[in-house]
Amino acid sequence: MTSPATLDTLMPLLERIATALERAAPAAPPAFDPNAADAFLWGPERRLTPVPQVARVEMGLLTGIDRARDTLVENTERFARGLPANNALLWGARGMGKSSLVKAAHAEINARRPAGSLPMKLVEIHREDIEALPDLMALLRPDPHRWLVYCDDLSFDADDTSYKSLKTALDGGIEGRPSNVLFYATSNRRHLLARDMMENERSTAINPGEAVEEKVSLSDRFGLWLGFHKCSQDEYLAMIRAYADRYRLDVPQEQLRAESLEWATTRGSRSGRTAFQFIQDLAGRLGKTLD
Repeated sequence: MTSPATLDTLMPLLERIATALERAAPAAPPAFDPNAADAFLWGPERRLTPVPQVARVEMGLLTGIDRARDTLVENTERFARGLPANNALLWGARGMGKSSLVKAAHAEINARRPAGSLPMKLVEIHREDIEALPDLMALLRPDPHRWLVYCDDLSFDADDTSYKSLKTALDGGIEGRPSNVLFYATSNRRHLLARDMMENERSTAINPGEAVEEKVSLSDRFGLWLGFHKCSQDEYLAMIRAYADRYRLDVPQEQLRAESLEWATTRGSRSGRTAFQFIQDLAGRLGKTLD
């Protein structure tokens, strides 16, 4: 039988052990609140983190991609209205506004929605967390909102099997893809795989055709493919003028043209990203903010 003196000695020790265990135990994740924001991040903790303010480019400033813009907005609007719509793969040249278009389309459709209707929600999932995509789909399935899930710069390297999670999520498995979830991805690769990876599959597989087909078929899960290509000089200059007008940068047209072309030449590329980087530099030199 334990004496009172022994109990007095043990109690502080037991309390310290209990406190240490409480600290070591993971905290319960906060309850999922779809009304906390219109945009969320899905991270490695497998929970949705609200994004109070999304870094966006206005739809009107996305020039040189008119066909892709109109097609994606139409597809997104159909989805928001509860009509059939396709998962979309935006692929092609770097810096041509693929991810900017996804975020702008989300804002555009919400701005058009009828009064009293639920807003469409946007979720970004990072490439590294793509294996958790089926869990995200399961979480969103019972929610009444429409959910646009997108992954920026999606591609797969050799020996990467996480693409199978994406295939499962897009197909939906036995339950089917949730009717309230649409998936958009951006990539520099049309088939999400490097060409040398596909050639390596052909050269090392017992059945080369089937090995390549399994991975290439991932792109087939996207019903909508939108290609983004390097812009011409005229399109690049149109982007520059649109940005300069939007941010009221008072510069003579000839000076604006000459400086923006020199900027593109020194960087070896013309793109929407290059145009905005020039505008940031110009605004800084003029002592103006980009509000």
